[in-house]
Amino acid sequence: LLAPTEMSSPSLKTGAYILIGVGALTMLMGFLGCLGAVNEIRCLLGLYFTCLMIILITQVAAGLVIYFQKDKLKEELSRIVGNLIENYNSPNDDERNLEDAWDYVQRQIACCGWIGAKDWEKNEFIINQSMTVYPCSCSNSSKDFQVDSGFCNLDVPLNSTATYADWPVHEQGCMDGVEKWLKDNLGVILGVCTGVAVIELLGMILSISLCKNIHSEDYTKVPKS
Repeated sequence: LLAPTEMSSPSLKTGAYILIGVGALTMLMGFLGCLGAVNEIRCLLGLYFTCLMIILITQVAAGLVIYFQKDKLKEELSRIVGNLIENYNSPNDDERNLEDAWDYVQRQIACCGWIGAKDWEKNEFIINQSMTVYPCSCSNSSKDFQVDSGFCNLDVPLNSTATYADWPVHEQGCMDGVEKWLKDNLGVILGVCTGVAVIELLGMILSISLCKNIHSEDYTKVPKS
């Protein structure tokens, strides 16, 4: 069976760690920002500004890494999905979670395999069943819509063989499906990213302005000799 370590990649792990770090930093940042604003503590507002700036820089850096490393990332995803498909139907709970996630992708995007349905010809269980079963999440047949995962039986005579071309599945591969989805929703994605960046910039500007106001108030309170 495929070990869980083979189902991951350095780039995906790095991305996950970055997201976890940014999430933790965001929670800390919000707490410090509220505390600094309520109690008018300049050092906390300065720390809030610094955290916002780090998050913004991290987001820009992550976007650049994804853009310039997209070919490498595509290769790693191809390897990961290929291994997942080949060993699909594993009793291991960790791998079962990955398989459920992949089934969800195939159902939502209406795709089959990474390049196409032919990828599933490498699956051990399907080979043992003489290609007379197919992944239910790939199905384009109405009778399989209620089945979320696992394999569905192909209606063929007993002891006969079949090929992926005989399966009632989507012809589009998930790689093309994902790329098409990204292109179709590029405007929304860019709009959300731009909106988040603008909000972060406004937070930085407001924190600096509040710091200056606190500094001015402290200066006017100092008694003149």
